[in-house]
Amino acid sequence: MRALLLPIKDLRNAKQRLASFLSAQERLALAQAMLADTIRAISGVQLATKIFVVTNYVPAIETAAKRGWEVLHEENQVSESASVDSASRLCAERGVTGLLRLPLDLPLMQASDIDDLFATVRSAPSVVMVPSRDGMGTNAILRTPPVLFPSHFGPDSFAKHRREAEQAGAQIIVRRNMRVEMDVDDENDLRALLTHDLRDTATGKWLEASGVPARLKPRAISAEAGG
Repeated sequence: MRALLLPIKDLRNAKQRLASFLSAQERLALAQAMLADTIRAISGVQLATKIFVVTNYVPAIETAAKRGWEVLHEENQVSESASVDSASRLCAERGVTGLLRLPLDLPLMQASDIDDLFATVRSAPSVVMVPSRDGMGTNAILRTPPVLFPSHFGPDSFAKHRREAEQAGAQIIVRRNMRVEMDVDDENDLRALLTHDLRDTATGKWLEASGVPARLKPRAISAEAGG
């Protein structure tokens, strides 16, 4: 059985690397918009038997329940790696043979992108990974079996996950996908995101209404002048 895992932390604490540019309310609204886009994409997936959400964030629990997704309740959120690894063990106990972890901040992602990753799965032990835009992070990771190796989300996670996979003797498949690679952590990510067509996304609608794009331009000009 192949399944998808979406770890969701308390969005009120999301996107701290944007704190110097966006207010707490704006960071929350941006995170909510990106989560809405991720949920839209996940809802159209054809090749996942089940969808799990690991969280203790009440709005996420309510959203998952409405969609018939299984919630893995957390008492405390120590880190994303801890959340994913704990959830992966539970999923394996429930008969999941391949588990795809996705973050909540991939506003361009489409259901077909996710199905493509599931269609790439090989027999165990194997891992399918999509790096972040800069090649340093891990934006998608599909492990077969789910507990093949521990998670290391954070700085240089892609290299760390690759080393773990090599040590586990797993077949490693790296997929490049512009939409899955486009996450949003800092101002440079926001600028990169704005070069894409966002008309059909909740994130694009929020950005347009928020005035953030106009605020980014003066900062970019100032940075160029100072360089």
